[in-house]
Amino acid sequence: MPPRRDPLLVLGIVGQYPMAGVAWQAIHYLLGLRRLGWDVYYVEDSGAAPYDPRHGGRTDDPAYSVGYVADVMRRFGFEDRWVYLDMARDETYGLSRGRLGELYRQAAGILNLCGATAPRAEHRQGARLVYVETDPVYEQLRIALGEESSLGFLASHDVLFTYGENLGAADCPVPLERFTWHPTRPPVVLEEWAAPPDPGAAFFTTVASWENKGKDISFRGETYQWSKHVNFLRFLDLPRHAVGRFELAMDPVDPAVTARLRDAGWTLVDPAPISRDPERYRAFIRASRGEFTVAKDIYVRPRSGWFSDRSVCYLAAGRPVVTQDTGVGKFVPTGRGLLTYGTMEEAVEALRGIEADYVLHSAAARAIATEHFAAERVLGRLLADAGLG
Repeated sequence: MPPRRDPLLVLGIVGQYPMAGVAWQAIHYLLGLRRLGWDVYYVEDSGAAPYDPRHGGRTDDPAYSVGYVADVMRRFGFEDRWVYLDMARDETYGLSRGRLGELYRQAAGILNLCGATAPRAEHRQGARLVYVETDPVYEQLRIALGEESSLGFLASHDVLFTYGENLGAADCPVPLERFTWHPTRPPVVLEEWAAPPDPGAAFFTTVASWENKGKDISFRGETYQWSKHVNFLRFLDLPRHAVGRFELAMDPVDPAVTARLRDAGWTLVDPAPISRDPERYRAFIRASRGEFTVAKDIYVRPRSGWFSDRSVCYLAAGRPVVTQDTGVGKFVPTGRGLLTYGTMEEAVEALRGIEADYVLHSAAARAIATEHFAAERVLGRLLADAGLG
């Protein structure tokens, strides 16, 4: 496709959270938009203190994050198309501050991926400002509760997208007030994940954090938890009931939790080397038999229709996915290649079905990724809905 003259900017958090899953999320947008003909740039200018995985905390020194962003962008052909702005020290890395200013003035659109940046005046110089919400329900409930910070943040964008494809449906109790939300889903660049099926692969795997804190929210007498651990505990005994072997790239931190998981039959591996390196992350997924995972409580109980941008990588690699039901089956076919469950019995049956015809489910997984998550399809629709098509 011939290139477009106007730049398109993606605001992300690759440096703020220098982890492979975050990096792949941004790369799928960058590569997908480039394939659609756009002159694409990655920009990180949120001003947030970055996380340093080497010591597991925030830091005021961006050296590790800047190096990480530079390496990721170089690997995927964006070595001269990225900017990291350290607002605390007023320093710019990658492209110059002057070039960044030109991009802000020239851009046709700015995709604020994950709401990485609170829009400022320099973002509003004619570009269409698009919020891509990858974690639904939380902001919608804050709007319903009248939270002024969320109202101001969302109102600063021209158009809003959400991975919560079922928001607004009769079977989803999350109210949509004041704003129009457009559904979207995680894109995947198929060629980056292509791999032959491997019926000999041993483990159903996933990469996950045990517990996330700080964003639980109560609404109409219900508290929705921003964490997976409540659902991992619900299905803790799965290995005792299901065929197959199960491996988690996860560090629960608490030795007692680690012991419970291992006693129940889960194999735990150190997530650090997998989570830091995009290539090792990809290799881990390709070496898997498939994915078995749960979802955060805040996605599951309201039937948000959310789907994981990690799980689409498994699908694109031809690795079947068994995931907790969020209502996604209303929008993407399930039953072959992608199977959802709500009970232990349904999870066991899904895994049994995959083992009965692994090759069929492997092919179906890749077909679902191709038909429903391919970056060109997903991002083409997003841009059209955003008025940038």
